[in-house]
Amino acid sequence: QVRLVESGGGLVQAGGSLRLSCVASGIIFSRNAMGWYRQAPGKQRELVAVITSLNSTHYTDSVKDRFTISRDNAKNTIYLQMNSLILDDTAIYYCNTGGLIGSWGQGTQVTVSS
Repeated sequence: QVRLVESGGGLVQAGGSLRLSCVASGIIFSRNAMGWYRQAPGKQRELVAVITSLNSTHYTDSVKDRFTISRDNAKNTIYLQMNSLILDDTAIYYCNTGGLIGSWGQGTQVTVSS
């Protein structure tokens, strides 16, 4: 019932930028905290950034000052602006609610090259 569709990934050179999008349905979007997560090869999925229903934001240290999470409640969409990308940012990026009530979707692949 909860559907999450990520997009915007791709291949980018180190130092470049991407903007990811996630469209959610099946929830009252404005009431939910939303987050971006990523899973790199051989590693566990990790939380990257969260935006609450009151628009406060939180970031893991490795992306702080480089990534920005935002939301557009009218579009049921969250975004992740990714700047100054580094090789370690290579991963599949997923979105979900703060309560993880959605099943993990297909994600969107981000590959950073040198």
